[in-house]
Amino acid sequence: RSYSGPETEGQLLNSFVQYFGDSLGRKIKRMPLIEETVLPGDSLLTLPVVIIGNGPSGICLSYLLSGYRPYLSPEAIHPNPVLHTKLEEARHLSIVDQDLEYLSEGLEGRSSNPVAVLFDTLLHPDADFGYDYPPVLHWKLEQHNYIPHIVLGKGPPGGAWHSMEGSMLTISFGDWMELPGLTFKDWAASKRRNIKSDRVIPEEIACYYKHYVKVMGLQKNFRDNVYITSVSRLYRGKDDEDRNQLNENISTRHLEMEDGQKSLIKRNWEVRGYQRATDGSHVPFCLFAENVALATGTFDSPGRLQVEGEDFPFVLHSMSDFGAAISKGKLRGKTDPVLIVGAGLTAADAVLCAYNNNIPVIHVFRRRVTDTSLIFKQLPKKLYPEYHKVYHMMCTQSHTVDSNLHSAYTSFPEHNVLSFKPEMKCVLQSASGLKKILKFSVALVLIGSHPNLFFLKDQGHGIGHHSNQPITCKGNPIEIDPYTYECTKEANLFALGPLVGDNFVRFLKGGALGIARCLAIRQKKKHELIESGDGGGDGVP
Repeated sequence: RSYSGPETEGQLLNSFVQYFGDSLGRKIKRMPLIEETVLPGDSLLTLPVVIIGNGPSGICLSYLLSGYRPYLSPEAIHPNPVLHTKLEEARHLSIVDQDLEYLSEGLEGRSSNPVAVLFDTLLHPDADFGYDYPPVLHWKLEQHNYIPHIVLGKGPPGGAWHSMEGSMLTISFGDWMELPGLTFKDWAASKRRNIKSDRVIPEEIACYYKHYVKVMGLQKNFRDNVYITSVSRLYRGKDDEDRNQLNENISTRHLEMEDGQKSLIKRNWEVRGYQRATDGSHVPFCLFAENVALATGTFDSPGRLQVEGEDFPFVLHSMSDFGAAISKGKLRGKTDPVLIVGAGLTAADAVLCAYNNNIPVIHVFRRRVTDTSLIFKQLPKKLYPEYHKVYHMMCTQSHTVDSNLHSAYTSFPEHNVLSFKPEMKCVLQSASGLKKILKFSVALVLIGSHPNLFFLKDQGHGIGHHSNQPITCKGNPIEIDPYTYECTKEANLFALGPLVGDNFVRFLKGGALGIARCLAIRQKKKHELIESGDGGGDGVP
C-alpha cells in the first residue's frame, strides 16, 4: 500500500489502527488519516466515540467507557433513606444500568444538572453538610462493557491543571478533586507526598490525574499533543432533518464494495487536526466518529475587557504570564504598582502573589465590596484564610478610605477600565462617572475565561441555551438533555464539565455517568440489530 502524502502522515497514530483493529474486528485494516490518502476500497474505521479534551472530564468519561462499573457496596447505607431504598431495589445492577432520572429525583445540590448531584452524593454523601462519609459505591472492571474511544488533548492527561499557577491552593478539598477508583489520599501516600492540608496545590492535582490514567490502564485511549482544527457533520440522516447542523454542507462517500457495487456510507462526524511531533512539526490527521464528546473546559480563552490598549504587551491575561514575569525579574525594582482587574479567586491569587513578592497592587473591580454575589462571601473563613485576607484588604484599603494610594495595596471598587495608554497608564471611571488616570508597571486582567470552540461551525454558538451567542459556563452553557448530556440541538454530540455549567470536579463526573449510560444503551441496541441481520451500517441507529 502506498500513500500520496509523506510517510509521516501514514504513520501518525499507528497505534490507533492496531488497538482499535483488535477491538473492532479483523476487517479493519487502516485508520483514515488524510482525506487525500484514503483510496477506494479501504475499510474506513469509524470510532464509536472521540473525546476532545483530556482533563478530569475526559479522563472520567474514558474510565467509564473502558468498562468500569459502579455498584452499591454490600455494607453501604446512604444517609438519604429515600435514595438508599431506590438503590436497594436494583442492587444487582450497576448504576450505569439503572434509571438515572428515577434515582436523581428529589435530590438537591450545588449543580443544576441532576445526574451530577446524584453521582456526587453517591461518591461524597452529604459533603455539603460537612460530613466525610465514604462512598457508597465499589467499582468493577467489566471488559465486555468496553466502548472503543479515543481521548485527544493538547498536553498530558490532566488538561489545564498542568498550566495553573503552582503556588496557589485549590479552592476544593483534595478528595473532592479525585476521580473514581483511586482516592487522592491513597495516591499521595503511595508517592510519599506529605499533604499538610485538605487543600492542595494544582501541581499535585495534575500529577494525580496523570498517574490515574496510567494506574487505571487508560493510556491506550489517550493521545497527547493533539490539536483539533474542525469537527463537522458528514451526513445528515432522516432523523436529523429538523435539527440545526454544525456543518450545513452534506458530504457523502461512496466506497467500492467486494461485489463491485457502490454503497453509501454514513459517517456522523469528521474530526480533523494535527499532532505536534517531537521535532515541532505538525502531522495532520482525520478521524471518523459516531459520537463526539466535548470535554474541553473553559480555560482556553481568557476574558477580555474589549477596551483601547488591551493588546499592549504590558497588559497580561493569565496568572502564568504574571508568574513568569515575576520569576524572570521583570518587576524587580519597579516603583509603580501592578494593576489587577477582577474580583474572582484568580484575581485574588494574583493579589496574593504580588503581595508575597513585595509588589504594590492597584486592585480594580466593578462590584461593591458588600455585593453578596462576591465569591468571598461563600467561603468559610477558617478554610480559606488567604482569600479572606484579600477580601479584608478590598474592604479596608480602598482609595475612598484614604485619598492616597496605600503602599502595598489599594482597591478601587465600582470602577471600570476605560483604556490603557502606551505610556503604561490606565484610565478608570467610577460609578459616578469620575475619571482617574493611574500609572502602573504591568496590568493583569483576570475576569474569567471562556471555552474556545472554534473547531465547530460558528464556534458552537448554535448549541447553547441562547442561540447565536458564545458559549460560557455561567451565562450560556451548552444546552443538553439533563440525563444523557447529549446536545439538544445536535444529535450524537455530547458535552460535560464546565461547558454545561459544572465547574467543580465533584460534579463533572456526573456528565461522564450520563454519557456512558446513553452510549451503552445505544451500543447494545446496535449489536442487537447487527445480530438480527437488520443492521451493519456504521452510524448509530
